[in-house]
Amino acid sequence: MKKFLHVSLLFLLLASLLAGCAAPASQIANAIQMVDGLERSVSLDEPAQRIVSMAPSVTELLFAVGAGDQVVGRDSFSNYPESVLDLADIGGSMGDYSFEAITSLNPDLVIATEINTPEQVKSLEDLGITVYYLSNPVQFDDLYPCIETIGLLTGHEQQAAELTASLKTRVEKVTQTVAVSSYAPVVFYELDGSDPAKPWTAGPGTFVDQMIQMAGGINVGASMQDAWAQISLEQLLVADPDLILLGDAAYGMTPDQVAARNGWQTLKAIENGNIYEFNDDLASRPGPRLVDGLEELAKILHPELFE
Repeated sequence: MKKFLHVSLLFLLLASLLAGCAAPASQIANAIQMVDGLERSVSLDEPAQRIVSMAPSVTELLFAVGAGDQVVGRDSFSNYPESVLDLADIGGSMGDYSFEAITSLNPDLVIATEINTPEQVKSLEDLGITVYYLSNPVQFDDLYPCIETIGLLTGHEQQAAELTASLKTRVEKVTQTVAVSSYAPVVFYELDGSDPAKPWTAGPGTFVDQMIQMAGGINVGASMQDAWAQISLEQLLVADPDLILLGDAAYGMTPDQVAARNGWQTLKAIENGNIYEFNDDLASRPGPRLVDGLEELAKILHPELFE
């Protein structure tokens, strides 16, 4: 009898211990451990619920996967979707962020990217804040793993997978549509035309360059040596673009101003009135709206294919 009681008590003790392990086991199942763009191991006990974004592209990624309600702060340049303007502003102008503002938001995760410095990441870590450094995509296809990463960090893996599939379908539709055309218009994309004799443009390897090619065009800037470069008026006259896209329209540049520039009047794009304002955020922010930009660009370059 004593032996039976002893065994029973031992069984109950083991059962209670196992029951005590159940909750931690559930927490471990929800835990996240990833290596970020700085080769740092980043751990979360569960998907982040109070997130601060340090870059517009990150903000847009968060909202696109359905994690908008989990964002409590954003950088000064984040302006899409419009509802982000109601969130706490942590700064970011000239790279100057308010660590005090970030700390006051009590975030369980701050997401930085390549506009942020490793020193800023370390400063936040020293304040006891978990930071994930998201590497910017370089190629168009690199966007999709970024979406999946944001989905994992926020507990929105399914939404991220659905978004990725949708974006891939839209990109494929554009590339297949423009592939039937043998016409490849020459495109000049203006980033900054404040000096008309040497305007800034997007060079090889940029998203602008990739998007123009994917939309069935030829980028004037592809011949430049640097990703962001100034092109001389002489070079522009030789290239003689069929279309001019104004990425600097947000800063007040208009087609009429471009058409009135000295020395530009003989360009085909000017003669034919093919000067278009373009939302540069759709080409410069490495997020889901790159696909919006690709679609808009394809319609400008090949309107006859999208009627």
